[in-house]
Amino acid sequence: MELLQPGHVNVRTLSPLALAFVGDGVYELMVREQLVAEANRPAGVLHKRAVELVRAEAQSAAMERLLPLLDEEEAGAYRRGRNAHTARTGDDYHRATGLEALFGYLYLSGRIDRVRELFAAATRS
Repeated sequence: MELLQPGHVNVRTLSPLALAFVGDGVYELMVREQLVAEANRPAGVLHKRAVELVRAEAQSAAMERLLPLLDEEEAGAYRRGRNAHTARTGDDYHRATGLEALFGYLYLSGRIDRVRELFAAATRS
């Protein structure tokens, strides 16, 4: 099986839910990285905090902080994910799916610096 290489994928041809699938992993990895960088904690404590930060409500709130920072291309990737037909309903869940699609879009576009920049803004208190 050949892995997709960031920056070598035509992200416009991927479904918004495929982008969200990748973005979910990217966002969770960044949350885990941030938590470990903050303090050396027991794995159970890290896991509990990570779950709090990646749940739909937290991602929805993070997306609200990011919206004013997005350029038109990024906003389009977000909207594609937000508007995707999913089995779940609710505004928080749709905004969270949009956030994940955005992060997947940027990651697969090879724009890792932008992913990190937006993640920092999303998690700023």
